[in-house]
Amino acid sequence: MSSFKTRLNQAAGRGGRIILACDYAAGAETRAVGDIGLLSDHICGIKLNLHLLLPLGAGDVARITRKAHDCGLECIADIKLNDIGSTNRAALQALWGMGFDAVIANPIMGAASLKDVADLSHDGGRGVISLCHMSAPQAAGMYEMDVRHDGRLVPLYRAFLDVAASCRVDGIVVGATFPEMIRTCKESYPDLPVFSPGVGIQGGSAGDAVSAGSDYLIVGRSILESDDPVRAAAELRAQSL
Repeated sequence: MSSFKTRLNQAAGRGGRIILACDYAAGAETRAVGDIGLLSDHICGIKLNLHLLLPLGAGDVARITRKAHDCGLECIADIKLNDIGSTNRAALQALWGMGFDAVIANPIMGAASLKDVADLSHDGGRGVISLCHMSAPQAAGMYEMDVRHDGRLVPLYRAFLDVAASCRVDGIVVGATFPEMIRTCKESYPDLPVFSPGVGIQGGSAGDAVSAGSDYLIVGRSILESDDPVRAAAELRAQSL
């Protein structure tokens, strides 16, 4: 099996670099399957977070990921995984069983634990995307606070960035609402893909994020709540190229 990073890049070559965040308040399975079919020509993957995962059973989630795979898309579980090794391993096994191709993890678990998650994922051709800086404006105070890292004081997101790179993860999350952070991360590690949520409703600009170095845009409500989701996805796809 090829790597998650390779498969996602191939999907982006066909459908652009938009990852659809399937966040629904009700009717999640039916709506997700329908929207995947409707929008598959303009996206390269889907992201399911706890907002959707908690109300659904494993079988419902598997039907969503199966539809995505039938459309040539990759599936990302956004649970910000962060626990002890045995719990992380059990969570990964459950997610892979539901058809996910990658997981978003929180590096606050420590470099050794994140590397273990990355190694376990890569052994099966799956991927790990490491949280670096969230898109929510209220998160800035925490992600930019100074912490001691490698004998010096640096912003927390910088420590997260270095840990992610050292663990050879498949990408990092940096919100489109903070393009200056995207630029800093990309300048430091040009080969580390940047995944940016927060475009549209949260205030992030697709063009600014891409110009700063984002490789993939994670977009949900700006597409799903649009009067014309296909047109919205197509316009964002054009901005992501």
